[in-house]
Amino acid sequence: MKEAVRQAGVAKPATCHTLRHSFATHLLDAGCNIRIVQGLLGHRDLTTTLLYTRLHGRANPRIRSPLYRSR
Repeated sequence: MKEAVRQAGVAKPATCHTLRHSFATHLLDAGCNIRIVQGLLGHRDLTTTLLYTRLHGRANPRIRSPLYRSR
């Protein structure tokens, strides 16, 4: 992993755990159901998944007000 990060020229620290976070976050950004992500990560409690993906207390950006919907 260290060699791959170095070869890719990634300036920030990155680990296998970083890849898990990125994987989960990208799935959610693509519209994947949080329960599916929970199962893929192997979490028993949904709260763990929410904390893991740093979504706890954050509004879903895909949810838009009806005022902004096109007709």
